[in-house]
Amino acid sequence: MDVTIIILIIVGLLLFSAFNVLREYERGVIFMLGRYWKVKGPGLIIVIPGIQKIVKVSLRTVVMDVPPQDIITLDNVTVKVNAVIYFRVMDSKRAIIEVEDYLYATSQLAQTTLRSILGQSQLDDLLSKRDEINSQLQRVIDEQTEPWGVKVANVEVKNVDLPQEMQRAIAKQAEAERERRAKVINAMGEFEAAEKLGQAADTIGRHPPALQLRFLQTILDISTDRNTTTFFPLPMELFEGFYKQKHSENENLGGK
Repeated sequence: MDVTIIILIIVGLLLFSAFNVLREYERGVIFMLGRYWKVKGPGLIIVIPGIQKIVKVSLRTVVMDVPPQDIITLDNVTVKVNAVIYFRVMDSKRAIIEVEDYLYATSQLAQTTLRSILGQSQLDDLLSKRDEINSQLQRVIDEQTEPWGVKVANVEVKNVDLPQEMQRAIAKQAEAERERRAKVINAMGEFEAAEKLGQAADTIGRHPPALQLRFLQTILDISTDRNTTTFFPLPMELFEGFYKQKHSENENLGGK
């Protein structure tokens, strides 16, 4: 009686282990007597205990952090860089048969490729051409994981940690660049203002009544302000001799 109960329990456990339910994003690689048989799923999968074995594979995108790597750039600057990689299994059979652990293998490959690619780049390129470096990393890693049935969708460099002295040097360079731009803008403004003043002076020299209008406008501006400024208007005829002399000098210079 006891033997019968034990046998029934063993049979029940075997039958229970024969039923496997795979979710929509899972596939089961079936081996029969150690040899690959087929890929099944999703849904209810029945395997023969002792004869068949199932290995589950997830088809969802895996987001994996690449640990910080110490890298010496092409211009001999030591930086610490980390990244993130997005990949998924496209061929369940190859992901199980062609590599022992595709997750660990992809992680190690990402680390070595990160050191190799960034070690061939200048520091300025690493900081300013991030998109190009990301694309190159994705392309190289994807080519090497393709035999495993793994598709690398994207690789992103996250942080680039610079030495303190390099950070200070970059900050000084940025400050110097801002000062240079400010000086250039100021010089351009002064040049344009001087050019406009010169044009205004030439216009007034050719048309003396324009000076009278400007004089009246100045008087109007002063009168509207609440101040204690005292001014003495003078007849414009006092300056006619000066205008004529200036005009004749301009004509003589133009003739030469």
